[in-house]
Amino acid sequence: MKMTDKELARKLFGVNSEKLKRSLFICLVVFWGLHIADLRVRIAPPFLYLATGAFTAGVMWQALSAEDHAAEMKNRFMLPFSDRKFVVSYVGALGVYTLFTKTVLLLAVLLAVSVQRPAAIAGSILCAINGVLTPAAVFSRKNHRYVGGPLALACAAAILFLGNHSWFFLLPAAGSAISAALLLRADGYSFYQEEREHRHVVKRHVRHSVFRYFLRYMNSHKNYMTNTLILWGVACVLPFLFREMDGISFVLVGFAILSLNTPVCILLSSDPALRQAVRFLPGQGRAFCAPYCLFIFFSNLAADLIFLGSLEIQNGGVTAPMIAAACLFALTGAVCSVLLEWFCPIRNAPIENDLWHHPRKYVVPAILLLLAGSIEFFAFFQIL
Repeated sequence: MKMTDKELARKLFGVNSEKLKRSLFICLVVFWGLHIADLRVRIAPPFLYLATGAFTAGVMWQALSAEDHAAEMKNRFMLPFSDRKFVVSYVGALGVYTLFTKTVLLLAVLLAVSVQRPAAIAGSILCAINGVLTPAAVFSRKNHRYVGGPLALACAAAILFLGNHSWFFLLPAAGSAISAALLLRADGYSFYQEEREHRHVVKRHVRHSVFRYFLRYMNSHKNYMTNTLILWGVACVLPFLFREMDGISFVLVGFAILSLNTPVCILLSSDPALRQAVRFLPGQGRAFCAPYCLFIFFSNLAADLIFLGSLEIQNGGVTAPMIAAACLFALTGAVCSVLLEWFCPIRNAPIENDLWHHPRKYVVPAILLLLAGSIEFFAFFQIL
């Protein structure tokens, strides 16, 4: 068991924990850079708690659901082990990975641009710890995972309505204690995810279709579809969050935000066998990349049009230039995403979760933000 624990730690953090050290160093640089830039944003404690708790819980759930754990855990279960020791070591390793490589970066950004009391910082840490233990406890109950959704909504409501009370810290502390007690009684086999064989019963087609492959791939990866639906939900809410902003500028910023559909943009990085096949066969670069670009374009455009539809319903004022800008931003984001996947694919990611949170995901939104700034710049000079 100790050998398998070391192997998991090496996979997550590197042989000498170099990935953990690099992550903490990056967090320090980000915090110090934002702090000396004197950027200040008012962040209420409930939002700080919700952001750290929800983000940590999402990352932890993705880590627990990663497909690449299946083969390794099958080898582990061939040896005798203690359920309690296995659960503690496995959840502990993933929890440390989540907190010290993902959550700490979010906290570095939030604390650098806002002034928070020590009590609020302690509350956010408690929510982050609860965001590790509660998803693990729910995941360990294979037959009762459906309670995860209602439980998440209840936790979010409790944070928003009770986050300003002085006794709020008792809630995440009690939740963490209950989750820890459930984990100590959990079965080690409950964390095993069967390897997907991706077998589909399909009818024969005369001609091949890369689009058909994309649809089957998305259908077999339900979390990719879930991420897309969440992004569409964000598209509906964005006009409400930006209701105090006028003009086309916030619309362009919204298009840039909605380009963050990470799973759709890492199909080659997440499937090394597909990447090798596409590069090996002659003529596959054009045959694959063109449909892939159209697939991302339609995915981006759907989110942008939902955003414009929500804007029209809530505030009105959607114009033809905004629709044209949606097409331009969707196409630009698709082309940039495909170029990144073709020339700079993500390699050697320890687990699938690292693909979702790789810093490369922010390259395309940054390019679109620069494009938005350029459009605003030229529009300003035309007015003059």
